[in-house]
Amino acid sequence: MEYTQEELTEAARQIDSTLHKLRETIGTLEAKPQPERYKSQLTLARRRVQAFELANGLIAEKLCGEAKP
Repeated sequence: MEYTQEELTEAARQIDSTLHKLRETIGTLEAKPQPERYKSQLTLARRRVQAFELANGLIAEKLCGEAKP
């Protein structure tokens, strides 16, 4: 499936926004008393961060590839 440059750019923007929120969530959970109580939520949030970073990297590669003549 092919996407326009605008669609890819918007997807990257949305992913960046979600990453920011996830990182804030991780910080909040880690700062709570007894953060071990939130182990599963922290694991899930960290895995999502990794997945979204990977997706953003692939989008960036695609955007750079389209920019070349």
